[in-house]
Amino acid sequence: MAVQRRDRPAELLDPQPGDAAAVGWTLECTAVATAAGTDVKGPYVQGRPGARFVYLSWNTVDEAGTFTMFRRAKLLLDAVPAPVLDEAVHSGLLVGRLGLTDACGGPLCARVVPPRITWSAGARDQTQRGAGGATTGPRRSGRSR
Repeated sequence: MAVQRRDRPAELLDPQPGDAAAVGWTLECTAVATAAGTDVKGPYVQGRPGARFVYLSWNTVDEAGTFTMFRRAKLLLDAVPAPVLDEAVHSGLLVGRLGLTDACGGPLCARVVPPRITWSAGARDQTQRGAGGATTGPRRSGRSR
């Protein structure tokens, strides 16, 4: 599995084994204050303002090393609680923790919102990886407010 780049579905960030005990990615992002709230942007952030998300892409890899997507999960950034997003803008790190399997034991897919994902803010130099889940850490790379 990997994080899919915006507008480039074949470009995957740091592919990881889907059966790993824990996986993680760091996504460089910018956070911009708007009249509607905080807008998070970056090369791996998909969607339009007010409907931003990150794709976790499940892939198979053939003998030649070619990745073929068969499923993906959509981590909805507009589902991050506003106080958590505000603290993440201040601290420089937003962390999403989620299990990678669905209720039937298959790869997690479709829309992912709380309680399937837990969002928290952390220190900019913090590294978090938890057993049985994935951590995405969009970092603020520019001024936010």
